[in-house]
Amino acid sequence: MEQYFDKLAKELLEKNQHLSYEKARTWVELLWEDFETTYAKAGRKYRGKEVTEQIVRQWIQNYGENLHEFVAKNQKYAKFFKDREE
Repeated sequence: MEQYFDKLAKELLEKNQHLSYEKARTWVELLWEDFETTYAKAGRKYRGKEVTEQIVRQWIQNYGENLHEFVAKNQKYAKFFKDREE
């Protein structure tokens, strides 16, 4: 998992210079977990890490440059970033 998270965090940093590596990594882990949880709750069969990686990568490409703004609008995620270094 480490290699997936690290690679995706670096891709997110390329899209969003407002994030530190640690915050980018946190976003990747949250997006990864959110996708897998939602997929499972929907009763879908697990299709592997590669599929999850593709989905998270797509989200990074589509929304990555604005993720730093999302925390201010959604307090659900604020707790994950409150104590992160800048």
